[in-house]
Amino acid sequence: MECVKKRASHSGVCGRYKMDLYLQIRKMGINMKTKITELLGIEYPIIQGGMAWVAEYHLAAAVSEAGGLGIIGAGGAPASFVREQIQKAKELTKKPFGVNVMLMNPEADEIAKVVVEEGVKVVTTGAGNPGKYMAMWKEAGIKVIPVVASVGLAKMMERAGADAVVAEGTESGGHIGSATTMTLVPQVVDAVSIPVIAAGGIADGRGFAAAMMLGADAVQMGTRFLVAKECTVHENYKQKVIAAKDIDSAVTGMSNGHPVRQIRNKLTREYLQLEKEGASLEEMEKLTLGSLRKAVVEGDVVTGTIMAGQIAGMVSKEQTCKEMIEEIMSEAEKLLKL
Repeated sequence: MECVKKRASHSGVCGRYKMDLYLQIRKMGINMKTKITELLGIEYPIIQGGMAWVAEYHLAAAVSEAGGLGIIGAGGAPASFVREQIQKAKELTKKPFGVNVMLMNPEADEIAKVVVEEGVKVVTTGAGNPGKYMAMWKEAGIKVIPVVASVGLAKMMERAGADAVVAEGTESGGHIGSATTMTLVPQVVDAVSIPVIAAGGIADGRGFAAAMMLGADAVQMGTRFLVAKECTVHENYKQKVIAAKDIDSAVTGMSNGHPVRQIRNKLTREYLQLEKEGASLEEMEKLTLGSLRKAVVEGDVVTGTIMAGQIAGMVSKEQTCKEMIEEIMSEAEKLLKL
C-alpha cells in the first residue's frame, strides 16, 4: 500500500481523491462500500451492461440477486415489451435493478414513462441526451446514469442533473467511442463531481482494482456477463465469446461514424470489405439488418453480429452471476489491500 500512498499524494492523480484515496481503498477492501453502492443501495460496485437483445430480465435479476446492479436493455424494443421485462424481473428479485434506455428508440418517450410507472430505481441511458426526461425521472426518485465516451459529454450530463456517469472506453463491445478506458476514466473523474463508473475491458478482479485506482466508484461489465449461466443468449454466441482470442475483435463502421466492436466472422469480413470499397451506408446497413438478433436468438455466429469487448480473450468459462461477482470481488480485495 506504500505505493498507493505515494501515488495518492501526487497532485495529478484523480483530482478530488489525492491523499484520501488510500483510506477509501482500505475501506473498500473491507466492506466494498463506495459512493455508487450507497447511491444505488447495492452490495457490490458492479453493474451489468444494458446490452440490447442480451440484457433481459433473467440476467438482470440474477446480477441484482448476486449483489450487483442488473440492467434490462431496452434497445430498440417497444415500450410494452420493456414493461413486461420489468414486471418479470420483479418476480425474481426484490433488490434494485435498472433499465437502459436507448434514446434513439422510436418509443423512447413511452419507455421513459414506463420506468416511472413501474417504479424502476435506476436508469442508464445511451445514444443521446436524456435531458428532456430528467425532471420526470428525478421527481420519481430514479437515479439517472448516462453512458459517456468523452469528458465533454460527462460534464454535459452532470449539468443536466445526472447522478453518476458510466465512462465507457473503446475496449467495450457494441457501439464505441475512441478513447480507451485507461485514458478516459481518470479524465472524467477529474472533470466531474458526481461518481464515475468505469466500463470497457474489465472482466476480473485485476480490471476492477485498476478501475478503482483510476478513481472510479464502480465498474460496468457486459462481455463477462454474456457467458453467465443465467444469460439467455444462444449457446453458439456464448461459445464464440469463450473461444475468442485477444486478436479476435473487429471494429466495423469506422468509415460512416458508427463504430461497432464485435467478434470477427464472415459478417465483419464482408462489412470491412464494403467499407474498403467505399460502399454506401445503405449497402452496409442492408448487410447488418437484423444481424444481432440472428446471433443472439438464432445462434447464427457466421452472418450474425457477435457484439463483445476486447476482453473476450480473457473470458474462458461459464459461471453463475453470483460466482462471477464473488470471484471478482475476492480477487480485487486481495489486490487493493496489498
